[in-house]
Amino acid sequence: MGKDKLRRFAENLTFDCLIESPCYEVVSREHELKGSWRQKFFKNDNPITLELGCGKGEYTVALARRHPERNFIGVDIKGARLWRGAKTVTEEGIPNAGFLRTHIELINSFFAEGEVDEIWITFPDPQLKTRRAKKRLTSPLFLERYSRLLSPDGVIHLKTDSQHLFNYTQAVIERFGLPCDVTERDVYHSNVQGGVVEVQTAYERMFLDRGLPITYTRFQLGGIREFPPFDWEGDDTTEKDNEQERL
Repeated sequence: MGKDKLRRFAENLTFDCLIESPCYEVVSREHELKGSWRQKFFKNDNPITLELGCGKGEYTVALARRHPERNFIGVDIKGARLWRGAKTVTEEGIPNAGFLRTHIELINSFFAEGEVDEIWITFPDPQLKTRRAKKRLTSPLFLERYSRLLSPDGVIHLKTDSQHLFNYTQAVIERFGLPCDVTERDVYHSNVQGGVVEVQTAYERMFLDRGLPITYTRFQLGGIREFPPFDWEGDDTTEKDNEQERL
């Protein structure tokens, strides 16, 4: 492990805005902040937005700056990446942004029923191979996890350059009849405004420079709590075709 990464890991321990919890702790018991993020962490009663797979926290930080009336938590397992966002929040004194280092699979150990009002999924790994479909962050397995923490009117945003993940998500939405009010295959050539197009991550700028259209989907879970797995015919494409999608 390089010196820079070790330095970042050490500095992460000094950031009040960054919560790190070893897997064995939340597997054996729920985290102490579960159900108390507003009162104990943010010290307000404002709505909570999660960014899942936040990387360096660019979206989390940008949205927190734009919306001081909301609380934002970036979630990722990569501590060296989270360091960037946590350092920015600390240096700028942004009171409504925080970060959580954990596996997204363990998210229900950290948030109580209805504690979260909004989820952003920005440029996640599309998990293109069929055998990894259940790891997609819009798969039935993950939607069932989200249903345990989202408020009844909670919204999920997906922003991705992956046409495969976009099409898969549409299939999931149709399969379960989920409310979906925005579906754009090229959000930068649409009427969508606000943070969706005005906030860009480094990955996003790279994709745009390569001429890749950015898709955007906004949907809700409609009160559904059970999401059985299903096979999607779009996964019948070959792995070679899938691997070429971003090239």
